[in-house]
Amino acid sequence: MVQEGSADPPSGVADAAAHPVPTRTIVLAIVGVAVLIIASFITGRMTATTEVVPNNTSAEAGFARDMQLHHQQAVEMSMIVRDATDDPDIRLLAFDIALAQQQQVGQMFSWLTVWGLPQAASEPSMTWMVRPGRSGTGHNHGADGEAHIPGQPMPGLATDEQMAELRAATGVEAEKLYLTLMIAHHVGGVDMAEAILDRSTNRVVTNLARGMIAAQQSEIDYMQELLALRQ
Repeated sequence: MVQEGSADPPSGVADAAAHPVPTRTIVLAIVGVAVLIIASFITGRMTATTEVVPNNTSAEAGFARDMQLHHQQAVEMSMIVRDATDDPDIRLLAFDIALAQQQQVGQMFSWLTVWGLPQAASEPSMTWMVRPGRSGTGHNHGADGEAHIPGQPMPGLATDEQMAELRAATGVEAEKLYLTLMIAHHVGGVDMAEAILDRSTNRVVTNLARGMIAAQQSEIDYMQELLALRQ
């Protein structure tokens, strides 16, 4: 898996690219890792110094719920393209993104569990993003200049039509579409992570958000290079 801010895969991931693993095996591995992360995170939080627990409509809770959904689509797109191409660079990138983001889904799921909050929101998605942050303003516009509207699709999410197009594509066309959609998806994820940094002082939350920004920006740069090679 590519480490945050680095394009060098750790040992084991390169082997996965050289010797393709069945999708079912990868999915089971991802689920297993997520379960381990939830268990270890809960144990750590139970023994750590207690911070102020976020409430149900807090920015932290909203971020945890929305980013889980955001990440889940990235995992889905990555598994789709991994089955649609034989290109080792794309397959390795997709494997890395799927594994990293599923791990983070497990972390955010566990936050809500530890905080005693439901996984389902009591208000529309992105409501937390339009409330004022420490800067004194709501994070009302994303990188694309469009206003965030509670209940509307989160920044960078692919549409149902785009997902259907990706599922139907193969080879280079699938690679190009995946890279295009995932770049936009990552830009939206960075936007959401920057928004929580303006709204939270919770160390666990802000540490993960900073890590997301660094890792996803690095992957955006790499994906732009890969896409340019396919134009």
